[in-house]
Amino acid sequence: MTKFEKISLAHGAGGKIMADLLRIITASITEKNLVNGIGLKELDDGGTIPLETQEMVITADAHTVDPIFFPGGDIGRLAVSGTVNDVLMMGAVPLVITDTIVVEEGFETSELKKILDSMNETAKEAGVKIIAGDFKVVPKGKLDKIMISTSGVGIVEKGKVILDSGLKPGNKIIITGTIGDHGTAILALREGMEFETTLKSDTRPLTDLILTARNNGKITAMKDPTRGGISSALNEIAEKSGVSIVLNEIDLPIRQEVKTASEIFGIEPLDITCEGIAIIGVESNDANKVLESIKNSKYGENARIIGEVKSENPGKVILKTLYGSHRIIDMPPGEPIPRVC
Repeated sequence: MTKFEKISLAHGAGGKIMADLLRIITASITEKNLVNGIGLKELDDGGTIPLETQEMVITADAHTVDPIFFPGGDIGRLAVSGTVNDVLMMGAVPLVITDTIVVEEGFETSELKKILDSMNETAKEAGVKIIAGDFKVVPKGKLDKIMISTSGVGIVEKGKVILDSGLKPGNKIIITGTIGDHGTAILALREGMEFETTLKSDTRPLTDLILTARNNGKITAMKDPTRGGISSALNEIAEKSGVSIVLNEIDLPIRQEVKTASEIFGIEPLDITCEGIAIIGVESNDANKVLESIKNSKYGENARIIGEVKSENPGKVILKTLYGSHRIIDMPPGEPIPRVC
């Protein structure tokens, strides 16, 4: 089945290593798509079930973050936000989610309640209902505390699904917030780092922001840059769309805390996981209107246009540096900080 004898942590960390494994895994599945539906052939943020006048978007996710409580969130908020955002990235209005919780024997019930309360509050914020789920307990030592698996369902008008492959030359690239906050907050907590300001994870549902953006212009592609950061997300949509993306370094919104941590640990900031921002491709004529609508939405105050889509050098992501030179932003091997989501 595979050229890998054993699965490593890197195979679940996004980026090129995980993408290679996913191609091997999905090659074993022959029934990938419904007729006229999106599925594993596209390897997008979810799949679709075509209905008469609409399409149902379905996505699945699993969450193993360590630690389970962190500045700005917890595994429950992460589970709901990540699932809702995947539905949104395909252009759908999220409606419901399901969740399966597996805990290790001896897990504190008080911590479980905190997580469930957080999931409930995040679902309210996102405008979704938690309609079904399951709960399992495994023997002590067989699991690291807790794991949450989710599915999300949304609805979009037929023919209006937004895919990674939709970018066109001339499109502008908008990012809706600062880069690398989530992964850096997790790293700082693990390593006992302290900053002058408290860096928090950006874990949040983007329902209001994305639906507002969609109502203000033609969006051609969307991606939430989770594992592997914006490097991975941009490379993926550039390759699928058969275009290049040229970024302007001067326009990239990166907090000083993220830059500092990246320098200390030798990490590329663009490879770090984000859990509450989106990368949006938009037609050039609509870019400023969409940007302003995002900046006036919840969580969109740091949004900006960071680049443009080109026809030359298809599949490449190119950074125009502060000094006027250009360098290739490669698909990272994987997320440099393990177990961040």
